[in-house]
Amino acid sequence: MKIIHCADIHLDSAMTSHSDPESARKRRGEMLRTFERMVSYAAREGVSAILIAGDLFDAPNTRELTRNTVLHCIASNPAIAFFYLKGNHDDNNFLNGLDELGKKPCNLMLFGRNWGCYECGGVAIYGAELHGGDTAFYDGLQPDAEKINIVMLHGQISENPAGVEHGIDLKQLRGRNIDYLALGHIHVPGSGRLDDRGTYCYPGCLEGRGFDECGERGFMLLDIDEESRMITRTFVPFAGRKIVSVSADITGCMTTQEMIITAAEALSDAECDASSIVRLVLTGELDA
Repeated sequence: MKIIHCADIHLDSAMTSHSDPESARKRRGEMLRTFERMVSYAAREGVSAILIAGDLFDAPNTRELTRNTVLHCIASNPAIAFFYLKGNHDDNNFLNGLDELGKKPCNLMLFGRNWGCYECGGVAIYGAELHGGDTAFYDGLQPDAEKINIVMLHGQISENPAGVEHGIDLKQLRGRNIDYLALGHIHVPGSGRLDDRGTYCYPGCLEGRGFDECGERGFMLLDIDEESRMITRTFVPFAGRKIVSVSADITGCMTTQEMIITAAEALSDAECDASSIVRLVLTGELDA
């Protein structure tokens, strides 16, 4: 079984890092198309489920176009189960009225403030919106030791989450028969051991939005062998544009042309291409 784990897509972000409204509008469109491309990839590769671990949207004022596009992606791929856990940026505007209007796709699985669980093949998928800092929240999570268990949460992991905004207490999750802790909230890919049985993982954001999110961005592809209960995790770079910051030391350059040549050499050495969004930083000192 194949499962995609993604998070922090931030559709309809204000894109304040872009200098003009037209560039911001174009970038919002690119981010929405990347979500569509990811769903197409899932259909093409036989992926059974997509886990969206929070912050699918960026703010309450989501455009009708964006909402309808996301709903179309889900409804037109009934063979893929979509598991959506709201993050701290998500609002109810995407979900409000779906049931009443009969528009909620049957393959869209949602989580609330209490722990929920769905079966997907031989895998049990748990999730809950993070709230409170007491052990009672974690005590509601009781996965079956005989099953393959995935748990979805959106927040910042910590061994001592007191005072950590959206903190997740790792100590409270150990020994709970978790095979894979699917996280969201941190925009840089990262993973580690949860306990002797399981691992935790942040896939990072699907697309970078500014120069604080440089480098490869994408999602995690899980390949689950239900017989051996082995989960193989692969990071799939998938962003339409990579964000790159390049420094060029122009110390000693005597003319503008020498500066241009130095900058061009720095860019040629950088891991970027024609589709990349690049910031060029000139460093060093010149004698005025």
